[in-house]
This record gives sequence, structure tokens and C-alpha cells, in this order.
Amino acid sequence: MKLLFAFLSTATICFTGEAASVSDSIKTIRSVGPEGQGNTAAAKAWKSLAQANAAALPEILRAMKDSSPLSANWLRAAVDTIADRGGKLPQQALLDFIADQKQEPRARRLAFELIQKSNPKLADKLIPGLINDPSVELRRDAVAHVLEAGTAKQTSKQTQAAVKDFRKALDAARDIDQIQAATTALRQLNQKVDLPRHFGFLMHWNVIGPFDNTERKGFATVFPPEKKIDLSATYEGKAGKVKWTEFITADEYGMVDINKAYPGPGDGLKEVTAFAYTEYTAASTGPAQLRLGCKNAWKIWHNGQLVFSRDEYHRGIRIDQYQLDINLTKGRNTFLVKLCQNEQQQSWTKQWQFQLRVCDATGTAVLAADRPPTPETGTDNSGNNPTPGRRPRN
Repeated sequence: MKLLFAFLSTATICFTGEAASVSDSIKTIRSVGPEGQGNTAAAKAWKSLAQANAAALPEILRAMKDSSPLSANWLRAAVDTIADRGGKLPQQALLDFIADQKQEPRARRLAFELIQKSNPKLADKLIPGLINDPSVELRRDAVAHVLEAGTAKQTSKQTQAAVKDFRKALDAARDIDQIQAATTALRQLNQKVDLPRHFGFLMHWNVIGPFDNTERKGFATVFPPEKKIDLSATYEGKAGKVKWTEFITADEYGMVDINKAYPGPGDGLKEVTAFAYTEYTAASTGPAQLRLGCKNAWKIWHNGQLVFSRDEYHRGIRIDQYQLDINLTKGRNTFLVKLCQNEQQQSWTKQWQFQLRVCDATGTAVLAADRPPTPETGTDNSGNNPTPGRRPRN
């Protein structure tokens, strides 16, 4: 963002005639393409847009929906510039925008911050009502408020009331630091917390590999598991025959560590591909989300249909990193994850893992109808004692 402002402040832009309309400027900014295509026109449009009065803020915020990251940065910079210039904000329009859960989450958060800056007391009144908002960016303040209340009650020995607050915070938390804070507090109060069940992480898998990913060609290569799931089959892998083996993770955040299934020299194998497969019994048909955390290149299939893929390595990993909409089928559903590891040798490139959970649009777990008990911590099955052909149930 600083670089963007620096560019805008130093760029020499010539204007003729009247400034472009707000809608025209937004259209130009949203058309910025990859690798800076259209940047010159966007810079001119931004300068015009930044001159708009505060009444234009809701329209600019709405434009952030479905914008590219670069375009969204331009639009956010315009919002910041207009707001910093002062003037009366369109308060009711901003409140209506915040209440519209179909808008872009970061834009709704930005609108909230505008209210917070101009009318802190009003913002404070809004916070409790955001506790179950689909936007992680908005519910964070509400979770923090409940955590603070729980801590105060814990300090004053109001144990039952503190437990209630910490449970409420855990139900709403989606950021790892707040999840850990609520979990730690509950366990200090002798409360049991089953995080894998609470969040719906899928713990029981079959894995197969390693297949080849030399020169990163494995991502596009169609390996046998992508054509058909046969848990009794044996295939030619990168260094010999490979077959499906059972893998059960006991990690509290559902992390499936492929390096445990296929340990290699040093910290793990490189230039390899693996697959993980599981089955899930849905109580009913309906919309749901897959929420995936992964720092490797990956593809994911639901009931044999490709849901999404990302050919990118070591971008970082976090809970709910990718949110993928699906429609569950009543009864048996299948999930197949393809996971590619590249050639880089730095210590931070050795992780070959993912976490996956099933939830609704707010991030609340949607548990399988026949979900088994959560594995005990430290009982990860690394694949060294395989049970080939056994269908995993989550």
C-alpha cells in the first residue's frame, strides 16, 4: 500500500476537461490487468476518483467486490484518501453496507473502520452484533470483546460465567490466535475442548504416493487416482510401486502431514506428488463449504468433480486459507486432494501438508453423520502400518 501511495504522489498525470465520473473512474480501475496492464489509465482514474466527495464512498466500496487484488488496492487507496480529507461521512449508507453480508468482506471491514474513526461510540454498539458475521474481518472485534469479558470473569472467580464466554468466543473465532486464547482459557478451567470435532476437520484418510513432480510437471500430469479411486490398486510411482495406505491424523487442527507418510532424506522428499482420499457421509443434501489450508500446489475433487486448484508453492498456510463452495449429496460424498511438492531446498519449503474441513458459510462445522471419535493426540498413523483398501470415514 505504501508503494502505491508513493507512486500516486510522484506520478505526473495530465488532465484535460472535467474529471471523469465516479462510475467511469471505478470502471477504469477495475479493468487493470495482470502485470500492471492498464496502470497508466488507472492512475489517472484514481486521481479523479480520489477527488470525489464522501458521498461516493459506498459506491467505491461496492466496487471492491470481485475486483482483482491490484484493483482492490487502488479502490481502497481512494477510500482512504477521501476519508482522510475530512467531511461528513454518509453514515447510514455505510451502516447499510456493513449490514449487507453479500458485499466483499474486506470492504465491509473498511466501512466499519470509517464508522469507528468518525463515531467510536456507534462502532462499539455494532461490535456485539458481529459475533456471528460471515466475515472473519468483522467478527474479530466481537470475539475479542467476549474474550476480554471472559478473562475478567475468570479473574473474579466467576467460573461458570467465564466458561460461557470462552465457549461463545471459541464458537465464533476463526483466527488462530483467538482460537488458541479461548482454548487455553477453557482448559485452564478444566473444560474439555475437542478442536477437530468443533471445527469439522477431516482426520481419517487414505494416501498414495510419491508420484513424480520433476520440473513441476506433476501438477498437470493426470495420475491414476485422478481417473478412478481403487483403494486396492497398485501403481508405478516415482521410485517404484505405490499403493494406498491408511493415514489418521491426531493434529488438533487436522493437519495431514504427507512427510510422515513418505519420509525422505533430511526434512522430506522433494519434486513429488501425493494424493489423499476420504469419504464423508452427509445427513442431507445442501450447500456447504470446504475450507482448506495448504502451502503447496494442490487440486481438490468432490464426488469426482474438480472443485478448484492452485499451482503455487510456499505462499504460506493458515486455517480457512481457501473457501470453496460445494453442494453436499445426502449420504456418501468423496474428497480427493492432490498435493505437489517442488524442488526448493530452503527449510521453509519442506512442509508437504494440508488441512481440510467441512462447514457452512459462517465457518460453523458441518459434521458427517457417522463421524468417528477424534483420534487422541500423538496417535497419528504415519502409514508405516498400512491398512490397504480400507475406506476412511469422517
